[in-house]
Amino acid sequence: MPAPLRRLALLAVRAPRRGRRAKAHRAFALGVAASLLLTGCLPIVSLPAADGANDPGCAEVSVRLPDSIDALPRRETDAQATGAWGDPVAVILRCGVDVPGPSTLPCIEIPGTGVFWLRDDSEAPHYLFTSYGRDPAVAVEIDSDLIAPGIALDELSSAVVFAPGNGRECLDLEDTVTGAELLPDDEPSAAPPEE
Repeated sequence: MPAPLRRLALLAVRAPRRGRRAKAHRAFALGVAASLLLTGCLPIVSLPAADGANDPGCAEVSVRLPDSIDALPRRETDAQATGAWGDPVAVILRCGVDVPGPSTLPCIEIPGTGVFWLRDDSEAPHYLFTSYGRDPAVAVEIDSDLIAPGIALDELSSAVVFAPGNGRECLDLEDTVTGAELLPDDEPSAAPPEE
């Protein structure tokens, strides 16, 4: 229980035990505590942790996750190396997912971030972006009906850049910051590092 709520609960318990004034004091303190507990609190988002969530690189990413993405507030999650934003949830991040190898999925880089992303649009308008060239890898699920993918990835890239690079880069890129160009059917691909 948060400290302010504990104090209010203690006030209710420590109030005089008899009389109308005591009852009113306890009722007021408990009412305020209950209203604070029930208002302004979003439920915890339950997420499965990725197999590699305990990687030290995920800790580096997790401590740098933003408090909000655009106007979407960060939500509390119940799994290590995860993040969620929005009510309803519009963006979910999981660090420690399987590191992708060479892929035919479209690849993007938000300009100036240095982070490559593979785009899986098989469940559009819910898109899955997986960092490419980073170990541990980070997966970001975005509901494009609620936020433009480019905006979310731009804000998350400042944390994801702290996952160590593994030398892989995308061969062909779709660059965007607005998110509008993240949704076409172009097919640039990712490749292993050149030997």
